[in-house]
Order: sequence, then structure tokens, then C-alpha cells
Amino acid sequence: MISVLVVEDEEITAEANRRYVERVGGFQVAGVARSAGEALRFLRERPVELILLDLYLPDMHGLELCRRLRAGGLLCDVIAVTSARDLAVVRAAVSIGVSQYLIKPFTYAALAEKLKRYAEFRATMNGAVEADQHAVDRALATLRGGTGAALPKGMSLATLELIAAELRKYPEGVSAQEIGAAVGVSRVTARRYLEYLIETGVARRVPRYGSVGRPELRYRPTTGPAEPAPRVPPDPA
Repeated sequence: MISVLVVEDEEITAEANRRYVERVGGFQVAGVARSAGEALRFLRERPVELILLDLYLPDMHGLELCRRLRAGGLLCDVIAVTSARDLAVVRAAVSIGVSQYLIKPFTYAALAEKLKRYAEFRATMNGAVEADQHAVDRALATLRGGTGAALPKGMSLATLELIAAELRKYPEGVSAQEIGAAVGVSRVTARRYLEYLIETGVARRVPRYGSVGRPELRYRPTTGPAEPAPRVPPDPA
């Protein structure tokens, strides 16, 4: 099993990342740290093989945390998960050994692929002492491979990211109509994207019952509060 430390200051996101990691076979979460200082203390006592690292932490930038880890001889691998899109940040991350970079918001499928590629990379290098150029190229190609399966026809990543980000604002649930109005698309379009987010494990579908009529279909992020038992309207007399 590959041990992972999740470093993320936002409670809901940290819990989502923990759940995502534990859904991928071959990985286990050793702990969750909400700051760079907490991560450093954890790693001094219990080194891990991989860190899932947010770059914007309350006490230190994630890249500075990486530098301190390297300086302290902690050579665990790092996958950055962050909203930072500045290419200068990406270059700096690569220069200090960040192996993969995942931009928020992302789906479970996107993170799962990064983790699976990382596991394949470790398996390729496991036990090797020397390698020829072909073996090195093959190992790095495994690690740096594509970003995942294409979205269904007619869907865009930009719109998916907007809808996923808007959905996270409503842990109690939101309708496709409300999401569509917020991001500027039709209810039908919003519902299509929301259904895709359900397929990839980011959202869940919940009915909301009123006093009469059909239940209203609403969507929640998978990290929302526990679902209460629905109130089913009584049968008519």
C-alpha cells in the first residue's frame, strides 16, 4: 500500500481528498494535515510515500514546505493539488521535485488517474538499480501521461469546472435550475453536467419532498452533510 498524507487547510476539501484517495486501490491515507507546520510535525514522526499538497496553506506556501522537506532529507513524492494556474508556480514546483500537478476544481476521475499513474511509475522503478534510456523514457511517460479520458461529446472542461465549483457552495443541495442561472447555462445543460459529476463521484442526487406533487430533484457535493431520511408525503385519504 502507498501511504499518503493529505495537506489541505479547507475542511470540506480535505475530507473530499481523503475520501478520493481511499477509493483508489493500493493507496491508504496515513493522515490529514491542515497546515504546513502540522504536516512537518506529522512527517518527522511518520514519513509517508506521497503527499497530496495544496499550495495555498495558512502558514506557509506549499512550495516552501517542499523545500523544507527536501532540506530535511524527507524525499517523499508530491502531487500538488491547487488553484494556482501561474506557469511560474508550475515551473517552480517542477524544479523542487513535484511529480504531478492537478488544478482545482477537479473530479475524482482526474485525481484517480494521477494516483494510478504514480503507482505504475513506482512499480516500473521498483527494485531497479540501473536503467537504459528506453526504461527511463517509459517510466517518465507513465508518470507524465495524459490527463484522463475525454469528456463526453458537447461538454467543455471550463463549464464543468464552473459547475463543480458552484455545486460546492451548496452542501444542503441545489437544483439544476439554480446552478444553471448561477453559471449562465440552461437548466438542461446544467443537469447534464451535474449528472456527469454524479458518474464521476463528485455529486450525489437527492430528492426533496414537498406537501404535494412530485419530489424536486436536487444535487449535493459528495462531501456534504449526511442525508436525512426523506419526508414522504402521506397517501391521500
